[in-house]
Amino acid sequence: MLGRRSRIRRGMRNGLAWLGLVLMIVSFAWWQWTSKPGPPSSTRAPERRESFAVVVLDPGHGGQDSGAMCAGTLEKDLTLDVAQRVDRLLQAQGLATVMTRVGDAYVSLAERAALTNRVPHCVLISIHFNEDNKSVSSGIETYYAEHQMPAGAPIISWLPFLQTAAATAAGPDVESQSLAAFIQEALVARTQAVNRGTKAKQFFVIANVRHPAVLVEGGFLTNKEDIARLASSEYRDQIAAAISEGVLRYRDLKQRQTTLAVTAPGGSE
Repeated sequence: MLGRRSRIRRGMRNGLAWLGLVLMIVSFAWWQWTSKPGPPSSTRAPERRESFAVVVLDPGHGGQDSGAMCAGTLEKDLTLDVAQRVDRLLQAQGLATVMTRVGDAYVSLAERAALTNRVPHCVLISIHFNEDNKSVSSGIETYYAEHQMPAGAPIISWLPFLQTAAATAAGPDVESQSLAAFIQEALVARTQAVNRGTKAKQFFVIANVRHPAVLVEGGFLTNKEDIARLASSEYRDQIAAAISEGVLRYRDLKQRQTTLAVTAPGGSE
């Protein structure tokens, strides 16, 4: 009896291994087929992204995931506080908003990305605060994904070894880079914090959405000066105002581009 059970288990393991291999092969073949360039005669101009109507605000961490911690200050609390401030400011400017969490709840990165992908014509702002093993590290930085996953590629997202190739095939994410630049410029101007610049990094939550997306690191909880500033409600107001200002400046740019495209010779009216 034991020998029979052992053979059954081995058979099940072998079957799962073969199933996994088949899935990998099928996924790779599917990606290769969908990423093939068309013939020269069918080459299309790059897709123009229209202006957006909704801002998805993503307060990092939450629930059992506290994020960075310092002297009783939790990153998850700061991110929610700043996101709520940005939420009020953007709504006052007539923009619709969606929050990936509205309280101290855990939301997975996959759920955050999936929620964003369900919202049409939006941008994503993910809000975080930094930590470092060097207490001298200070300042604000804004990230964008150098490449985003192509739309409609759920199988690839299950296979990490294919993600880099698929994302590279999708091309550079210039829209997110532009949004990051507007927000970073406003953050530094309003807070006078150390300018750590904009950087490309494949953080899951911004790389796995099909809309312009950025991740803001609003200061270091491991730096005494940064955390002292963040303890001030007025300073957090300035961070929120800067994020809102950057979003609005990006929206104005997209509206101007859309208007020019429509009114240019050969444009649709």
